[in-house]
Amino acid sequence: MRTLRAVRECPLALRLLFINQCGIDAGFYLLIPFLATYIGHDLGMSAAVVGLVLGVRNLSQQGMYIIGGTAADRLGPRVVIIAGCALRTVGFTLFSFGNSLPLLLAASGISGLAAALFYPAVRSYVSHESGERKAEAFALLNVFATIGSLVGLLAGSVLYLTDFRICALTAAGLFAVLTVAQAFVLPARDVSTGHDPIVRELREVLGNRRFLCFAFATTGMFIMENQLYMLLPHGAQHVSGWGGAEALLLSAGAVANLLFQFRITRSLEQRGGGMRWVGAGIAVIGLGFVPPLLVCDASPPRGAGDVVPRLLVMISASLLLYFGGMVAYPPILGLIPRFGRERLTGTYFGLFYVLSGATAAGGNAVIGWVMDVGERTGRAWLPWVSCLLFGLTSGGAVTWLYRTRVLPCPYPAAEAGAEAGSAADAAVQGGAVQDAVRMLPGQPRVTDDAADRRTG
Repeated sequence: MRTLRAVRECPLALRLLFINQCGIDAGFYLLIPFLATYIGHDLGMSAAVVGLVLGVRNLSQQGMYIIGGTAADRLGPRVVIIAGCALRTVGFTLFSFGNSLPLLLAASGISGLAAALFYPAVRSYVSHESGERKAEAFALLNVFATIGSLVGLLAGSVLYLTDFRICALTAAGLFAVLTVAQAFVLPARDVSTGHDPIVRELREVLGNRRFLCFAFATTGMFIMENQLYMLLPHGAQHVSGWGGAEALLLSAGAVANLLFQFRITRSLEQRGGGMRWVGAGIAVIGLGFVPPLLVCDASPPRGAGDVVPRLLVMISASLLLYFGGMVAYPPILGLIPRFGRERLTGTYFGLFYVLSGATAAGGNAVIGWVMDVGERTGRAWLPWVSCLLFGLTSGGAVTWLYRTRVLPCPYPAAEAGAEAGSAADAAVQGGAVQDAVRMLPGQPRVTDDAADRRTG
């Protein structure tokens, strides 16, 4: 009820974007989870071809995020969101006819580019419309994305039993509806004028050292979240001997997200601000890899008496990953626009997604290599401990950035009161009243673009 009340309190544009995000994730999960099986089993193509097609989608998406973000700044997020949904319609339609490698590669590339357009644009639009309640808005966006993913997985599981092409055409039809609906209903925002050349603006964003430090400090979170689709399913299937273990882990996490995401975000915002807790949230994600250490080297299960407790251990790991993400992810998205000028919000989101995607891909490769080493050497604990170290290191780095006031966010009075009081007295004596006001409890440490550029 609290979540529904918060949605009703949001402006119309935000409510439309929540519905849009739900539809985007529903369409994605209608098709993409079944794509590898379709290519490898139904079409009889090799594992190398499956990897190539999926890799093209990831590369076109992760590598082009900066284009989507920059386009959102210059053309307005509404135009870019509509264009992205239209492209996704084309890409998913091609998948329905994709029985040859060229068609599959074209469909995969177009679908990835579409995501690279609408993801930064949606987040830029949400950031502009939510004002000072950015973390809560992104929490609600996450809730609707989770609803969409559950609906898409359930519907896709049923439709795939009939024909993969029906999955593809249904997903394409959903994106077509989203494209038309947004063209008629989504309000247009005023587009900033007077932009510098693109190269100069990119140089400004890339030269923002605070932003880059923050982006790299959070990379551990994205590496670990990706293990929901690689290490955790592999471990759950190994200890339980059940092929449906992955769906159980994801479903448990998704239900927890629906029930607790908004409550957690609002509660933390009322207790000193969400950024105060991001490092702890990332550390909790890392601690999610501790429970599997209890069962990772267990012998094959001999019955339900072995399977059930082992699955409960793996579900607890999944829930820790989800709860840590619920703590950390919304304030992270809410902080990104604060690093620079408002007119570059989309560019900052685009670059953040490029960096997080690239590091997640590299981290997956490292974890995969560690998994192979662990199997060869009989050290089944090795990948789990590696992920734990990723989490503790990333969480510690973000906490250090927060404690040293590197991040452009308001700091709670409990931490800043004494320092602010003495600084204010000194500033008043020197006649610098404005500087004292900036340092009062609850005020952002950096409040103007010029200061951002100096420290960036």
